[in-house]
Amino acid sequence: MRGSFDALCGLVNQHCQANILQGGVYIFVNKKRNQIKLLTWEGDGLAIYYKRLEKGVYELPSIAAGSNSATIDAVQLQLILQGIVLNSVRKKKRFVLPK
Repeated sequence: MRGSFDALCGLVNQHCQANILQGGVYIFVNKKRNQIKLLTWEGDGLAIYYKRLEKGVYELPSIAAGSNSATIDAVQLQLILQGIVLNSVRKKKRFVLPK
Protein backbone atom coordinates (compact mmCIF):
# COMPACT_ATOMS: atom_id res chain seq x y z
CA MET A 1 0.00 0.00 0.00
CA ARG A 2 3.03 2.28 -0.20
CA GLY A 3 2.76 2.73 -3.96
CA SER A 4 1.81 6.12 -5.33
CA PHE A 5 0.82 7.37 -8.78
CA ASP A 6 3.72 6.02 -10.85
CA ALA A 7 3.95 2.64 -9.11
CA LEU A 8 0.19 2.03 -9.34
CA CYS A 9 0.12 3.09 -13.01
CA GLY A 10 2.92 0.61 -13.64
CA LEU A 11 0.89 -2.17 -12.00
CA VAL A 12 -2.13 -1.33 -14.15
CA ASN A 13 -0.02 -1.38 -17.32
CA GLN A 14 1.85 -4.56 -16.39
CA HIS A 15 -0.89 -6.77 -14.92
CA CYS A 16 -4.04 -5.50 -16.66
CA GLN A 17 -2.47 -4.48 -19.99
CA ALA A 18 -4.62 -1.34 -19.72
CA ASN A 19 -3.97 2.34 -20.23
CA ILE A 20 -5.04 4.35 -17.18
CA LEU A 21 -5.79 7.35 -19.43
CA GLN A 22 -8.69 5.48 -21.09
CA GLY A 23 -10.81 5.73 -17.95
CA GLY A 24 -11.97 3.33 -15.32
CA VAL A 25 -11.19 3.00 -11.65
CA TYR A 26 -8.44 0.61 -10.59
CA ILE A 27 -8.77 -0.86 -7.10
CA PHE A 28 -5.91 -2.06 -4.91
CA VAL A 29 -6.46 -3.87 -1.59
CA ASN A 30 -3.85 -4.93 0.95
CA LYS A 31 -3.43 -8.51 2.23
CA LYS A 32 -5.31 -7.81 5.46
CA ARG A 33 -8.16 -6.36 3.35
CA ASN A 34 -8.54 -3.37 5.67
CA GLN A 35 -7.04 -0.78 3.31
CA ILE A 36 -8.14 0.14 -0.19
CA LYS A 37 -6.80 2.54 -2.85
CA LEU A 38 -8.70 3.67 -5.92
CA LEU A 39 -6.71 5.05 -8.86
CA THR A 40 -8.50 6.91 -11.63
CA TRP A 41 -7.85 9.39 -14.43
CA GLU A 42 -10.02 12.50 -14.00
CA GLY A 43 -9.42 14.13 -17.37
CA ASP A 44 -6.73 16.53 -16.24
CA GLY A 45 -4.73 14.33 -13.86
CA LEU A 46 -4.60 11.19 -11.79
CA ALA A 47 -6.40 10.87 -8.47
CA ILE A 48 -5.87 8.40 -5.63
CA TYR A 49 -8.56 7.77 -3.04
CA TYR A 50 -7.45 5.89 0.06
CA LYS A 51 -9.47 4.42 2.90
CA ARG A 52 -8.38 2.44 5.96
CA LEU A 53 -10.90 0.59 8.08
CA GLU A 54 -10.45 0.79 11.83
CA LYS A 55 -12.51 -2.39 12.28
CA GLY A 56 -13.54 -5.09 9.81
CA VAL A 57 -12.38 -5.99 6.32
CA TYR A 58 -13.44 -5.30 2.75
CA GLU A 59 -15.32 -8.09 0.99
CA LEU A 60 -13.96 -8.71 -2.47
CA PRO A 61 -15.79 -10.15 -5.48
CA SER A 62 -14.87 -13.65 -6.57
CA ILE A 63 -11.99 -13.80 -9.04
CA ALA A 64 -11.74 -16.52 -11.70
CA ALA A 65 -9.03 -19.12 -11.17
CA GLY A 66 -5.77 -18.14 -12.84
CA SER A 67 -6.72 -14.47 -13.03
CA ASN A 68 -5.31 -11.63 -10.95
CA SER A 69 -8.11 -9.15 -11.64
CA ALA A 70 -11.89 -8.82 -11.82
CA THR A 71 -14.26 -6.33 -13.40
CA ILE A 72 -17.01 -4.80 -11.28
CA ASP A 73 -19.53 -2.04 -11.85
CA ALA A 74 -19.99 1.21 -9.90
CA VAL A 75 -22.79 -0.23 -7.75
CA GLN A 76 -20.63 -3.16 -6.62
CA LEU A 77 -17.81 -0.75 -5.76
CA GLN A 78 -20.15 1.32 -3.61
CA LEU A 79 -21.38 -1.81 -1.82
CA ILE A 80 -17.81 -2.92 -1.11
CA LEU A 81 -16.87 0.51 0.27
CA GLN A 82 -19.99 0.59 2.47
CA GLY A 83 -19.35 -2.89 3.90
CA ILE A 84 -22.39 -4.61 2.43
CA VAL A 85 -22.12 -8.37 1.84
CA LEU A 86 -22.24 -8.81 -1.92
CA ASN A 87 -23.96 -12.22 -1.79
CA SER A 88 -26.85 -10.77 0.24
CA VAL A 89 -27.76 -8.22 -2.43
CA ARG A 90 -30.67 -9.08 -4.71
CA LYS A 91 -31.15 -7.15 -7.92
CA LYS A 92 -34.53 -6.78 -9.57
CA LYS A 93 -34.90 -7.48 -13.28
CA ARG A 94 -34.21 -4.54 -15.56
CA PHE A 95 -34.43 -4.04 -19.30
CA VAL A 96 -31.16 -4.66 -21.14
CA LEU A 97 -30.61 -3.93 -24.81
CA PRO A 98 -29.81 -7.10 -26.78
CA LYS A 99 -26.27 -7.32 -28.09
